[in-house]
Amino acid sequence: MLRTSLLVPVLFIMVASTGCMTHMVRLQPVRAAFQRGDVAEADRLIALELEQQASEEDLLLLDRAMVTLADGRPADAERMLRRVRDSFDHLEEESPAENAWSMLSDDGARAYHGEDYEKVLVRAMLAISNLVQDGDDAEAYSLQIADKQRSIVAAAAQPDGTNPKASYQQVALAPYLRGVIREETHRDYDDAARNFQMVVDWQPDFGPGRGHLARAVGGSHSRRGHGVVHVFALVGHGPFKTEAEEMPSSTSLLIADQLVSTQLGTTLPPTIAPIKVPRIVAAPGAAGTVQVAVGDWAAGQTETITDISQMAVGQCEAMRPYCLARAVARRTAKKGTIYGFKQGLGMREGLPSLALDVAGVAWEASENADTRCWSLLPDRIQVLRLELPVGSHTLLLRPLDRQGQPLGQPVPQTVTVADGRNSYLLLQATDAGLVGRPLTNSP
Repeated sequence: MLRTSLLVPVLFIMVASTGCMTHMVRLQPVRAAFQRGDVAEADRLIALELEQQASEEDLLLLDRAMVTLADGRPADAERMLRRVRDSFDHLEEESPAENAWSMLSDDGARAYHGEDYEKVLVRAMLAISNLVQDGDDAEAYSLQIADKQRSIVAAAAQPDGTNPKASYQQVALAPYLRGVIREETHRDYDDAARNFQMVVDWQPDFGPGRGHLARAVGGSHSRRGHGVVHVFALVGHGPFKTEAEEMPSSTSLLIADQLVSTQLGTTLPPTIAPIKVPRIVAAPGAAGTVQVAVGDWAAGQTETITDISQMAVGQCEAMRPYCLARAVARRTAKKGTIYGFKQGLGMREGLPSLALDVAGVAWEASENADTRCWSLLPDRIQVLRLELPVGSHTLLLRPLDRQGQPLGQPVPQTVTVADGRNSYLLLQATDAGLVGRPLTNSP
């Protein structure tokens, strides 16, 4: 009777660890509202989530920053992004208590400190947000993009000389931004050329790359009486996480269960529930590019400088064995806990032992893959460089789908061009066409 009564608190702890609705399921209405261009509704839904899910404030602020940019408030977006950047950096320090608890529940028990691509891209969005203001910190942010990626890769080096993150795709946006900023000085063309050379090497399918390199090598920013408008387009639906079940690993664990049970002379809960791990999925949506016209002149269309979905999926695949290993370790820890209870209570067979086995199965099945992610990232960051005469110009911005057909309504945007200077224009395009309103640093 005493042994049976001891099962009550054990079962309670196991049931209490059962996961709830995943992050991406809760955020799907936000994502849907933003993709259809309803900025106000997306912001309202995020505000509700912030009230109800205080533990996920960092992630929600990332999404709110994208909504705030679309709403025309880059300074507010920059403040949010900077706050999350600093928080992620702080949370990179391991917490033994959180790690231990996550082994008894799932990875959702740990404070989220960002996927590697998110840590890099928060700095990219900081740079772009700053450019459409005064641009004073944009170069520093561009350097942080590259520095962060280097530190992420370096920290993953293994004692045997291998590095699972060595294959990470380089972010060509970082040297592109620095090249654009350096050539505007009309002095540092060598520095600009070095950075544009990296763009060519890292993103060889970026068509304008060699033209930018040739211009910098030739020591030219723009013709006399002209300036440059740099259009940045955040295009499409960004990647998101979903839950994947690893059945082969579960089969392997079932064999291991049988071996352990035989060797220890007792039973362990059978592996019925598959191992759940997060998988990053690309779902780019309809938007393909943004066509820009100046009067009757079809000036060009934006081209991809950084493919965010490709970057995220590639990183997920590179780290997949390590993610799976952690899930296996968690499953083993839970089985060890069940075995420890049985040993401590002297159980080998009978209804109490069976009850613990059933509880163990439920405990394992309660795991959820950690699907927390920055849900409002775009699919791609695209750019277009326009050299225009000094003065005021009205650009007609026309989003196109992946087949080159118009998507939504074209939007006019006035920019002012200064002699030998850069102006910047930022816009976001999804299935509804342009979302919110374009932002520019020109008067």
